[in-house]
Amino acid sequence: MDNQIIIYKAKDGRSSVEVNLRQETLWLSLQQIATLFERDKSVVSRHIRNIFATSELSPEATVAKNATVQTEGRRQVERTIEYYNLDLILSVGYRVNSKRGTQFRIWATQVLRDHLLNGYTVNERRLREQVTRLKELQATVDLLGRVIQERHLTGDEAEGLLKVVTDYSRALSLLDQYDHQQLTIRDTTSPTPFALTYDAAHAAIAKMAAQSGMHSDLFGREKDQSFKSSIGAIYQTFGGRELYPSIEEKAAHLLYFVVKNHSFVDGNKRIAAFLFVWFLDANRILYRSDGTKRLADNALVALTLLIAESKPSDKDILIKVLVNMINRGNV
Repeated sequence: MDNQIIIYKAKDGRSSVEVNLRQETLWLSLQQIATLFERDKSVVSRHIRNIFATSELSPEATVAKNATVQTEGRRQVERTIEYYNLDLILSVGYRVNSKRGTQFRIWATQVLRDHLLNGYTVNERRLREQVTRLKELQATVDLLGRVIQERHLTGDEAEGLLKVVTDYSRALSLLDQYDHQQLTIRDTTSPTPFALTYDAAHAAIAKMAAQSGMHSDLFGREKDQSFKSSIGAIYQTFGGRELYPSIEEKAAHLLYFVVKNHSFVDGNKRIAAFLFVWFLDANRILYRSDGTKRLADNALVALTLLIAESKPSDKDILIKVLVNMINRGNV
């Protein structure tokens, strides 16, 4: 039930904003609050500072930061936007326009009540489904154990069955973590022995195009400097530390940035997927110990298309899913 977007429209019809439902409350950006209460952003910002200065509310409890991709000119740039929850929105509302603040509070209360009730129903159904899947998995494991113990299968057959069950178990675990918002970046590999450069990437794209027969005047032709920016972005630092320290995080962000920035006249998704695989291979983590790819080809196609169609607000969860599909846990 998280990350839902709903529309609030004031009774006078003059204010209409998209409201983000997350973590059982409502969230608006500074610009959205200014639009809601028909005040300049500087006025709203001043009220927010005063609210924090008087300890009426704390930033830790009311402010959330969200990375989003914005279009600036002909390129897309990732920016961090601050969002404020319902408590702070209403505090601002009482200062700038008590009537509008009251209207919004009444609307928000009803929306949250419906959201929580619906969320409870959906989560209850998900829990029942997960319990059923886990019971099925446990039954399969028990059956496999009995069959192997009674020696009804050869070693190769038993190993094949065990691999199926293991893969199934990992998929269930990732789905469970996703549903409960517990999916994290872990089991990653660092440091990276291979550092990607713009010149190396450019040469690799040209070689790939020639070998695959996709070479044309349009394929791989850069529209602007955003491709060079995408490569630089995976090595960006803050306070002397890399934002994406592991191979898996760099690879996931490389795929995301190249797809989303639309840097090429033709072939953006193909180039992004190729560079993703090439980067993993150059850093020696593309394959498992048994020689199979950590991420199957059809899964890579599906994830690349998913990134292309995704909203900027989906970025964090997509990155986490990608990392978990190629990290050391996927062996």
